[in-house]
Amino acid sequence: MTDSTKIDFIYLSEPDMIKAGVTDMAGCVDTMEEMFQLLYKGDYRMAGPNSDSHGAMITFPEEPEFETMPKHSPDRRLMAMPAYLGGNFQTCGVKWYGSNIANREKGLPRSILMFTLNDADTGAPLAHMSANLLSAYRTGAVPGVGARHLARKDSKVIGLLGPGVMGKTSVAAFMAVCPELDTIKIKGRSQKSLDNFIAWLKDTYPQISNIQIVDTLEDVVRDADIVTYCNSGETGDVSAYPEVKREWVKPGAYLSMPAYCRLDEAMEQDDVRKVVDNPGLYEAWYEEVPKPAHKYIPVIGVRFMDMIAAGEMTEDQLEDLGKITAGDAPGRQNDEEIIILSVGGLPVEDVAWGTQIYRNALKNNIGVKLNLWETPELF
Repeated sequence: MTDSTKIDFIYLSEPDMIKAGVTDMAGCVDTMEEMFQLLYKGDYRMAGPNSDSHGAMITFPEEPEFETMPKHSPDRRLMAMPAYLGGNFQTCGVKWYGSNIANREKGLPRSILMFTLNDADTGAPLAHMSANLLSAYRTGAVPGVGARHLARKDSKVIGLLGPGVMGKTSVAAFMAVCPELDTIKIKGRSQKSLDNFIAWLKDTYPQISNIQIVDTLEDVVRDADIVTYCNSGETGDVSAYPEVKREWVKPGAYLSMPAYCRLDEAMEQDDVRKVVDNPGLYEAWYEEVPKPAHKYIPVIGVRFMDMIAAGEMTEDQLEDLGKITAGDAPGRQNDEEIIILSVGGLPVEDVAWGTQIYRNALKNNIGVKLNLWETPELF
């Protein structure tokens, strides 16, 4: 307890974030597992009336009334993603998410992200940090948590659609928890993205001795122990989302889906286990958009919500990854079952990993110390 009104915080650039360990995928997977257990216990809060919302988003019209207003384009959005996380974290924060797929034409990432971490009691800033790597690694770590509990321990083959940032971090997470992986099959849109991914893979994971470039979704999925779709695109036409057919899927496969995906009728049957990262997130999403919701939010867990509404599956068939990590529900039960994980992305993940990186930075004197005020001018 102190009577001082002085508030200092630290600024962490992307190089600072790297020094503070943001790319430590094994550590990130462990942090996400701890976060999921808190999520299951209920020691968290996100936005919205059910405290499970993804955030608040600004979208733009197809034909703005004002010539200076941005037009709608694929993946153009501005979004605030706030959350509080308890347990050993006891912090809150918000990720500010700016995204436009046309950024690539300017040599910029599709998304440009910042994260502010705050004291949960006073609301004072603790850190303001570059969040592209923060977001990428926490997103990739969730499929890794899933693989730890849902993939076969002897998994050897990854099938990957989309060798971009999400593809890299998902593969990094799989490598952190499945040490026998030695083969990857990749489908990408451009030779440039494939070459970039392969160079990264050879440099980072030389134990991957078999790298195959494939041409079809069937080739991605068939004979793979772990399948992940990490592609991007436009929402609206579900028939254009990349499909997974049951006849392609190997018995015992684990499918991690953090991006656009649709399943054939056989993959939607009851014997395929359907797991989501947080049921409340999908309930909040489902309330926020027109129906069928999968048309507007392409993540496969939203399709599961459409199925529940249509009576095609029951709520108790939708499994919770947090409950599984807490040991209150089974992970993989045999080597034959097919399990699919929907990864929607949660603001509490940014708070969890952001808090760990902030503490690393303080411990190692990383970042630039900034002063908000000595005493507030207005009080």
